[in-house]
Amino acid sequence: MKLLLPSVFVFCFCYCFPCTAQETMLENVSYTLLDKLIATAKENFPRMKYYEGRAEDAKISITQRKLQWFNSVTFSYLYQPTSTIDINKPSLFQGYQAGVHLNLGNVLQTPGEIKKAKQQYISVKGEFDEYQKLLEYEVKQRYFEYIKQRKNLELYTKIVLDVESIEKEQKARFDKSEISLKDYNETLISVSTYTTTKIETEGEVLKAKASLEALLGKKLEEVL
Repeated sequence: MKLLLPSVFVFCFCYCFPCTAQETMLENVSYTLLDKLIATAKENFPRMKYYEGRAEDAKISITQRKLQWFNSVTFSYLYQPTSTIDINKPSLFQGYQAGVHLNLGNVLQTPGEIKKAKQQYISVKGEFDEYQKLLEYEVKQRYFEYIKQRKNLELYTKIVLDVESIEKEQKARFDKSEISLKDYNETLISVSTYTTTKIETEGEVLKAKASLEALLGKKLEEVL
C-alpha cells in the first residue's frame, strides 16, 4: 500500500513532463503578424503621432525660413503720366519708374535662421526615429510575452487533462480499497494545484493581450 502512491505519481510526472520538455513557443511566433502589429502601432499609437507631428513642423519651418529671402527684397514702381505736369511736384521722370529695396538686416539673419531650422529638424527627426525603434522593441516584447503565456496555457491545459485522467483512475482504485484516503487526497491536491495554475495562466494571457493592444490602439483580433 505505501509503495503504490510513489509509483503512481512517478507515472504521472513521467507521463506529463517529458512531453512538455519538447514543447517550444518558437513555432507559434509569426513574424508576418509581428510586422503587421508594428505597423498598426506606428499608425495608431498617440505618442507616435506627436513625434511625427513635431518632425513635420520642423521640416515646414525650414521652408518658411528659406522663404524669408523674398522678404529681404521689395519691388516698387511709380507711374508718372506724360500728359500731366504737377507744378507743385515737378518730376524729371515720366512714365513707369521701378525700384528695388534691399533689407540688409533680413539678408544677414536669414542664413543663420535657415541653419538653425535645419539643426532643429535633425534633432526632432532623430527623436522621432529613436521613438520608432523603441516602439518596435516594445511591440515585439509584448507580442513575445503574449505568445509565451498562450503556450504556457496550452501546456497547463494538457497537464490538467492528464492529472484529471489519473484522478479518475485513483478514484476507481480508492473505491476498490486499493489505495488509502490519504493517497487519494494527494491526487486531488495535485489536480487542484494544476487547475489553479491553469486559471492563473489564463489571467496572464489576458493581461499580455491587453498590454499588446494598448500599443496597437485596437483589438488584436482586428489585426489578425
